[in-house]
Amino acid sequence: MKAKYSTAWKNSTKPNKQRKYAHNAPLHIKNKFLSCSITKSLKNEHNTKHIRVKTKDTVKILRGEHRGKTGEITKVNVKNATVHIKNITRKKVNGQDAHIPIKPSNIQIIELDLKDEKRLKSLRKKNEQKKTTEKPKKEKNKIETKKE
Repeated sequence: MKAKYSTAWKNSTKPNKQRKYAHNAPLHIKNKFLSCSITKSLKNEHNTKHIRVKTKDTVKILRGEHRGKTGEITKVNVKNATVHIKNITRKKVNGQDAHIPIKPSNIQIIELDLKDEKRLKSLRKKNEQKKTTEKPKKEKNKIETKKE
């Protein structure tokens, strides 16, 4: 297999090709791997299902050994597409605590850090776009039958 990233690659059922694609992807595409789902209340508020994770977001872990725990994101690693969460650590052999890297697909955002103006602007923009492209729901044609 070639080591370079291919823009022509669409999809494959082979896991090794999927891992290769994710590993060799440029940073602007790896950035997209860092989005995760949000709670229902945030979905209704911001009209979106997924948002890119940022530091100081409060998240809940959905999968793995630490399932159900919540914490604040302390570090986002774009290169490895992982997140470090406060108080989610493991003891090393020498006694130190080490943060456990967690994939964003295994977490859910509970609370957004909205101090970033760019993030607020992009959320408002997405919200406006969804409202303008939203199609009105069609009413089902009701066939009236005459009773005699």
